[in-house]
Amino acid sequence: MFLNNRFADALAALEPRRSHSMYHAMGYSSILLMQAAMTFDPKDMDVAMTSLKEALHTCQSKKTRCGISAGMCTSFLFYSIHVLLTEEMHAELCYAEVLMQKAALTFLDESIIGFIKGGMGMRNSYLIYKNCQAMENAIEDAEKEKNTHIHFRGGVNMGIGSFNLILSMLPSRVLRLMEFLGFSGDRELGLSQLREGAASNSLRSILSTLTLLMFHLYMSVILGTGEGNLPEAEALLKPYADKFPNGALMLFYTARIAVLKGNFTFAQEKFLACIGTQEEWRQIHHLCYWELMWAYSFEQNWIEAYRYADLLCKENKWSQATYVYQKAAILSMLSEEEVTKLGENVVALFRQVDGLRLRIAGKSIPTEKFAAKKAQRYSFPKPLKLVVPALEMMYVWNGFAVVGKRPELTESILSTLEKAEEQLRNESAPSEYHMDDLCVVQMLKGLCLTQLGRLVQAEICFNFVISSEKDIKHETYLVPFTMYELGLLHKLRGDINAAIMVIENAKTNYRDYSMESRLHFRIHAALNTMGSFEAKLPPSRTPA
Repeated sequence: MFLNNRFADALAALEPRRSHSMYHAMGYSSILLMQAAMTFDPKDMDVAMTSLKEALHTCQSKKTRCGISAGMCTSFLFYSIHVLLTEEMHAELCYAEVLMQKAALTFLDESIIGFIKGGMGMRNSYLIYKNCQAMENAIEDAEKEKNTHIHFRGGVNMGIGSFNLILSMLPSRVLRLMEFLGFSGDRELGLSQLREGAASNSLRSILSTLTLLMFHLYMSVILGTGEGNLPEAEALLKPYADKFPNGALMLFYTARIAVLKGNFTFAQEKFLACIGTQEEWRQIHHLCYWELMWAYSFEQNWIEAYRYADLLCKENKWSQATYVYQKAAILSMLSEEEVTKLGENVVALFRQVDGLRLRIAGKSIPTEKFAAKKAQRYSFPKPLKLVVPALEMMYVWNGFAVVGKRPELTESILSTLEKAEEQLRNESAPSEYHMDDLCVVQMLKGLCLTQLGRLVQAEICFNFVISSEKDIKHETYLVPFTMYELGLLHKLRGDINAAIMVIENAKTNYRDYSMESRLHFRIHAALNTMGSFEAKLPPSRTPA
């Protein structure tokens, strides 16, 4: 029902048994959690949290009295695994899964207490999963062939796989802390566990599949080097797309794969088809609006991109500061006459951004903080225009790696940047942001030239930014991000040592700039593809 867009029917089918069946309880709360995550509506979040607490209670009632999660039984020294009933094993697994979901929702509480509670919940969930894995390893082969155990093993695959995969993406300084708290992150183990879970015929096969799709199509693109595993994503999606051809999730991921291949027109058609399949969960429409906004931005079709940015501003609550900034940035790429025809005021939009920022655990969301800082230029009595804000935001979301699949569109963006560069160089009265703006354009030019294979010219652009470090007054993020891109350029040339040296420089010698954590995620991903820095140093210089 859920995969056929019958979301209310799915909830109605689960509801009658959720108070006494752990799987019905878990399924019911999982759907409500997905809904809350997409709406960001406090009412939806409260309903989901209540349901998750009830699901925990249902699972708890089925668990063994000793309680594998209780700590003293962690190593099974005081409790024989063989006396656990099948139902109790599944109760432990379901408890871990619901606990992980509750912890994830708790993170959205806008307080430091919420963060601590969420972290503790994640740790407890992880420990239970580890115990379930130990249970799985201790079970005799004959027992493993039972139908019910296939579902248990699939749950272990999904839990252990998800934790390892997500943790493996964390920058090294964060990962060291997580390992101190008892977590571990092995990417290959995570992928293999999830692949095994996706290939099984277990209840959670689709969840393992969706986790892998999210990793290949989003996490590794936005927080990595922009290189998702598209062949594997297509192979994972195909059986579900064949079985549920009008399923909103299947159409959405089909379109997303098309975007990452550079097939923007086909992607636009599929996103519109996804929107047309159902009205029940308009949140899925909003995901499509975000993707359509970018698909049109890659083509520099700013009118259509504006249309979807405007819809997001009006309908979605996820990050109003980001949406309003994005809308204003797109309008900035149009002529004043075009903006007037649309009935918009760019300056007024930019001035709204700072007041729309969210705070989670007392901290600003990095992209919102970045947007607010950029929008400050419009707070002066005489606003100082941003140079190419929509293209700069395209870089924030790693869009140049995507548009690079289409050389003719990359050339078109390069032409836009060259015009902006010429205007900056011809300014009669440069502002205090002049060098910052010039360096933004040079970095983005370097990205285009890299994608087009013109590496010598790209390196000149990157070196201009790096050599201008002392003259950059506001956009201090430019130098470390440009060093990272220069490192990737060296990698393209096959000079791995130079690549690692310059990327490590960006990682080690720069602090307190916009989107620092995002760059550290990308650096971590890039260095993982090249080996560690220490491995490249001569033995005598290897740190102790």
